[in-house]
Amino acid sequence: MEKLKNSKIIHNFLSLASVQVLNYLLPLITLPYLMRVVGVSNFGLISFAQAIMQYFILFTDYGFNLIATRDISKARKDEKRVSAIFCSVMAAKLILLVISFAILVVLIIVVPKFKQDALLYLFTFGMVVGNVLFPTWFFQGIEEMKVISLLNVFSKIIFTVGIFIIVKKPSDFLNVAILNSLGFMLIGVLSIIIVFSKYNVKLTIPKRHEVINQMKEGWDIFLSNMFSSLYTTSNTVILGFLASNEIVGYFSAADKIIKACSSVISPIIQAVYPHISIIIERSKEEALLFIRKIGFWITIVIGAGCLILLFGSPVILPIFAGNNYDHSIVLIQIMSFLPLIIGWANILGILTLINFGYQKELSRIYIYSSLFSIITTIILVPLYKEVGTAINVTLIEAIVTAAMYYVLKKKGINIISGKIINMKEVVNK
Repeated sequence: MEKLKNSKIIHNFLSLASVQVLNYLLPLITLPYLMRVVGVSNFGLISFAQAIMQYFILFTDYGFNLIATRDISKARKDEKRVSAIFCSVMAAKLILLVISFAILVVLIIVVPKFKQDALLYLFTFGMVVGNVLFPTWFFQGIEEMKVISLLNVFSKIIFTVGIFIIVKKPSDFLNVAILNSLGFMLIGVLSIIIVFSKYNVKLTIPKRHEVINQMKEGWDIFLSNMFSSLYTTSNTVILGFLASNEIVGYFSAADKIIKACSSVISPIIQAVYPHISIIIERSKEEALLFIRKIGFWITIVIGAGCLILLFGSPVILPIFAGNNYDHSIVLIQIMSFLPLIIGWANILGILTLINFGYQKELSRIYIYSSLFSIITTIILVPLYKEVGTAINVTLIEAIVTAAMYYVLKKKGINIISGKIINMKEVVNK
């Protein structure tokens, strides 16, 4: 039975890994082309618009990607309960989508920076619509990541091919937003059809208290995600207001490469998260030992990749992307160990703190770290622009990760040794 479970986790990891690799690999294939055709300035503008949409995606995701995944995982054998969870979560997300669009319209009317490129922001908003429709949390909950893989592969291939066909000159930068949004919405619609046709989910009118309950359950995760965005997504946004689109383009190029290298972490976490939520019901110590094993391999593999980024980027990047990216090399080197730090943060935060019931503690870490990041952002970004932004991202991520380790140690959970020192408090949770 244990071998079968491990086989399922590995299968889900490989499925999700292929998604994450394509999410960043295919755009990296188009990246040099886009930089050359639309220009660094327009590329920076596109990146800024996408960064703004990440706020709306975070808002509409709320805390569902973790809480709903957990609920679906526990109720997967009860089709009636799964249908109720699915419909209540989708109803909540659609309400948040309408609010998001209203906020975007107000921004376009009121803020000059948004008004002068209104079509770009409206076209890019399709990313939010598609993300709402695509129930990643559902497929993670039933541990059927293959569906996610196939849909994303289909979407990314169409986007990549489309870029080379219809983006031919600088004024075609709007087509990039249209293609990207169409890809998101296409897989969103297809995934909904699959959910109802293949997995016996029934469309029901969600009860008001179920929708409210989903919102309450996801609140702490939502706060964590929103505050964490202050030192992730917000860096690009703040840089966009303080520097030229060209500078944003250089930082975005480096940021995308770092994210591409970090992309292997997400499928690991997503694949093992529902499995750990089941193990923890049986034995918290067994779950912690499993988390420790995941952490060991992430440290070894991702750590080696970080060293390659640090020492190899001056040689590899010009060969891969040409001299247009020379200014991005120092930014990559500054952020070179971010993938490992992010890997540790996912292990400590998502796999351990959330699964052990310490969502509020995690939320407080993000709140305090985000408030501190406001100070560092005010100091570093205006003074050093893209270099200050890269330093700021790395510094705050390191502080967050250290804070997570401190909280767990204080709770009697030693992630390094894989032992629970204060079992009484952990059991009570």
